[in-house]
Amino acid sequence: RQPGCAAAPPHLQYLLEPLHAAVHTQRGATATLPCVLRALPRNYRVKWSKVEPANYRESIIIITNGLYHKNYGPLSPRVRLRHSHRYDASLTITDVALEDEGRYRCQLVNGLEDESVSLTLHLEGIVFPYQPSNGRYKFNYHEAKRACEQQDSRLATYQQLYKAWTEGLDWCNAGWILDGTVHYPIINSREPCGGRLLLPGVRTYGARDKQKDRFDAFCFTSALQGSQVYFIRGHLNFKEAGQACRNNGAAIAKVGQLYSAWKFSQLDRCDGGWLADGSVRYPITTPRERCGGLPDPGVRSFGFPSKELRTYGTYCFAGK
Repeated sequence: RQPGCAAAPPHLQYLLEPLHAAVHTQRGATATLPCVLRALPRNYRVKWSKVEPANYRESIIIITNGLYHKNYGPLSPRVRLRHSHRYDASLTITDVALEDEGRYRCQLVNGLEDESVSLTLHLEGIVFPYQPSNGRYKFNYHEAKRACEQQDSRLATYQQLYKAWTEGLDWCNAGWILDGTVHYPIINSREPCGGRLLLPGVRTYGARDKQKDRFDAFCFTSALQGSQVYFIRGHLNFKEAGQACRNNGAAIAKVGQLYSAWKFSQLDRCDGGWLADGSVRYPITTPRERCGGLPDPGVRSFGFPSKELRTYGTYCFAGK
C-alpha cells in the first residue's frame, strides 16, 4: 500500500455486497434488510446485530446456521429470516417501530474468515422541539426521553437532528438527543442564539450530566400506516376535548401525532386544538396572514392554557 492511501475494504468472499446501503421504510410497515451468500461454507453461522444509537453497542438479533435459528432481545417477536432460497439470510422486520431505525450488521462467522456487510434502516420522519408546561430547560435526560415517548415519539439521534436542520429546523433552545448530548440547530444566526458572527449549523454543548443538567428535548416521530389525525370544532375545555375524541372511537392526539399528520398528510388548519399533553396547537402547511402571520409552514402553539378554558376544539387520533 502506498503511503497516504486508505486501506481498501476487505474483499467479500462469501457475502454479496448489497446494492443499496440504506433501506427506507415507514413505521408500521414490514422491511427487509438484504444479506445473501454467494456460496455456503462447510461450517458457518450468520449473525445479525444492531448498533444501538444511544450507546453504540451491538445487540444480537438473530443467529442461524442455515438449518436452525435463534432470536434474541427486544426485536425477537418481530424479526424472522426471509430465507427465500438456501443462500438467503436476509432479515425481515415486521411492524417497524421508531426504535428500529439505525445501523444493522450481517456477519458471516466462519472460523478465521469472518466477514460482514452493514445496512442502515431509515424511517421517514420529523424532528420537533419539545418542552413541558412549566417552561424551558426543565428536563434532565431521563425526563426528556420519557416526555418524547409520551408524545408518540422518541429522542432524536444526531443524524436525525442534522437532517432536520438541513430541511429548515431553526431553534434557539438547546435540547437533549438520544446519545445524551445537547444541541440546538440554527439557520439564521442572531444575537440571542450565539451571536450573528457564528455560522449556521447544529451548535453543540456536548455530553452533559444526565441527572443534573436540564434542557429541552428534540423528539423524532414517523408516520404510522393506517392512522389519521382530524379536528373536532367546538368550545371545549380539556376534559371535554378528550371525551369528544372518545365519542368518535378515537383518542385525543399527541404532539408527535400532530407533527406527523402535518408533515406526511399535509394537515392544514387555522384552528387551535387541545392535545394530550394539555397544550393547544394548530398545523399550517400553507402560511397565510390570518393564521399566525408567520412566513413558513409549521405547527404553531398557543402554549399550555388553563384546562378549564372553553375556547378551543380538539385534534383526535384514530389508529389502525
